[in-house]
Amino acid sequence: MDHVRSLLNWRSLRWKIALLVAGACCGTALTVGVLVHRSTEARSMNDGGARAMNRLSQALKDYERDGVAPDGLVTQPAAMPGQLLDRLEHGQGDGQAAVTWYEEGGPGDHPSMWAARTHRGSPVALETDMTSDLLTRRALDRHMWKYSLIALAVTVPLSALAAELPNRRLRRVARTARRVAAGDLAARTAAGRGRDEVAAISAAVDTMADSLRERLLAEQRFTADVAHELRTPLMGLVTASGLLPRGEATEMVRDRVAVLRALVEDLLEISRLDAGAERAELRPVPLADVVTESLARTGLDARLSTVGAQPVMTDPRRLDRIVSNLIVNAHRHGRPPIEVTVTGTDVTVRDHGPGFPPELLAEGPQRFRTGATERGTGHGLGLTIALGQAEVIGAELSFTNQPGGGAAATLGLPAVTDRGGMGRKTVVRARTVARTEPGAPPRPGSAFW
Repeated sequence: MDHVRSLLNWRSLRWKIALLVAGACCGTALTVGVLVHRSTEARSMNDGGARAMNRLSQALKDYERDGVAPDGLVTQPAAMPGQLLDRLEHGQGDGQAAVTWYEEGGPGDHPSMWAARTHRGSPVALETDMTSDLLTRRALDRHMWKYSLIALAVTVPLSALAAELPNRRLRRVARTARRVAAGDLAARTAAGRGRDEVAAISAAVDTMADSLRERLLAEQRFTADVAHELRTPLMGLVTASGLLPRGEATEMVRDRVAVLRALVEDLLEISRLDAGAERAELRPVPLADVVTESLARTGLDARLSTVGAQPVMTDPRRLDRIVSNLIVNAHRHGRPPIEVTVTGTDVTVRDHGPGFPPELLAEGPQRFRTGATERGTGHGLGLTIALGQAEVIGAELSFTNQPGGGAAATLGLPAVTDRGGMGRKTVVRARTVARTEPGAPPRPGSAFW
């Protein structure tokens, strides 16, 4: 369907090239046709004039020899064209010069070439029929038009077909660029060894993808290195804060240390997700029970409702992580009431706040970006981790703004089949995704503390 739509797109490069070739062919055919027509007409006039004057000379010789005007010789001025007499009057010179005049055929379409001269003080003329010359020129014009149209009918499709090869290469470059923009930094154009402009563009796109991949890998290595380096002194801070005497300052220090520890753990988790080191331990679990426990561990207020909840095939620890992040994100960046709905194998977390910013919904989750100020501030890691964990467990995570206001995150999980396998295609999709900061650090007793 896309290929047919591309063929019908009159603004495509293929049809522009075909139109350019058609215009060039038409211009060339018109120029050549006009030149050939005028050249043939001029030669026909010269030949017709020469024949008319030769016949006039021969007729005058016969007239001198026999004393009788031969057939076709006109001796009465009234029977001669007025233009011919005017030319004879103004161009007779020494009385021996002959003049010619081409007379159009009129309704009968039988043109004539007149030749006239002065003989014994009186004008004499002879008419030569030019019908055959006119028909020859018209036949030549028809043949030029016919073969020009045939050449155009052959050249334009061939030019469109010839333009398909660079168009195909350009479409491959465009597809690769879109894949790179979507995050597939391993995509390449496979440009080959061509030396034309398309090959140069392909090489530039491949170079850009290589550069982006190296920068992303460097960023991921830096994030992982920083998180690992911070972990050791952070453990010392956690231990030291536990030894401080009770008091308001101690609680403040412990709270900030806990936030810092959560951030470091999030960075380490993201580095593992980037490296593809996370592996899910899938098993059948009751979805409603896991969501209820996750909501209880967050300690946050939310309305939980279940409608036909079914068992799912998932990793309960990672599912708890996703649901907790979504609930904390809704509390931190939305407004109550927070609604958690379990329907079949889907979990939806909705708030009634300002919703996700449109630009963030279009671009997808990015770490260290939270979007608009009305959604609050943070590190932008919460939904990034949730989406990464959803991919690990083969779930589908999508984010939308609700018509009645507020943001909604929906997690679709694979159902448990009779054989204990997955009953749903495991696809990760982010139609409209926001970036928000991760949830508050889990409380003691959580699977992540």
